[in-house]
Amino acid sequence: MVTIREEKIADVVARETLLDEAYGACRFTKTSERLREGRRPADGLSLVAVDRGRVVGTVRLWHVAAGPGCAALLLGPLAVHPGSRNRGIGTALVRRAIARARLAGHRVILLVGDAPYYGRFGFSAAQTGDLWMPGSFERDRLLGLELKPAALAGARGMIGATGRLEPKPDLNALIAANGGARHAVVQRAA
Repeated sequence: MVTIREEKIADVVARETLLDEAYGACRFTKTSERLREGRRPADGLSLVAVDRGRVVGTVRLWHVAAGPGCAALLLGPLAVHPGSRNRGIGTALVRRAIARARLAGHRVILLVGDAPYYGRFGFSAAQTGDLWMPGSFERDRLLGLELKPAALAGARGMIGATGRLEPKPDLNALIAANGGARHAVVQRAA
C-alpha cells in the first residue's frame, strides 16, 4: 500500500537517489533548478510516496514570484520510481500537493512540464504568456494553475526565487566532527 506523507530528513538520500534515476545529472542544468538552488521548499509542501517503507515518489513546491507582486509556488520536480509507475502515484502526489497549497492559502502554482499530463489537474499555458524563466525554457511547457480566481491576472515578467535560503554548512564544525580531517570534509562538500 502506498502512503503519501510529508518528507522527513531521513528521506533525503532516497529522494535524491530517486531524482537521479528519474532525471540523471541533467536535472541540475534545468532552468527550474536555478529557482530551487540554495532554497528551502515551501513549508509542508515536500511530499513523498512510500511503499513498504521505500520512497517511490516525490514532489516539492517552492516559493517564487511570478513577476513583480505575484507570489506563487513552483512545482517540481515530480518523480516516481520506474518500478512503481502507472499506479497513479504521480497523480496522487500532484493532487495532494495542490490540495495542501490551496489549504495553506497559496494563490498560484507554476511548473515547467508536459501540458497533456498536467492539464488534467487544471494547469495550462493560457495565463503564463507574459512570464519568463531565468534561462532557456520551452514557452508551451510553462504552465500555471490559479488556486484563487484571477490570481495570474496581470502577472508579467521574470519568475524569480523568493523562498528561504538553505543554511550554508559550517565547514569548521564538520571538520571538528570529522576528527579534524579537513581533506575529507572539503571533498564531501564539493
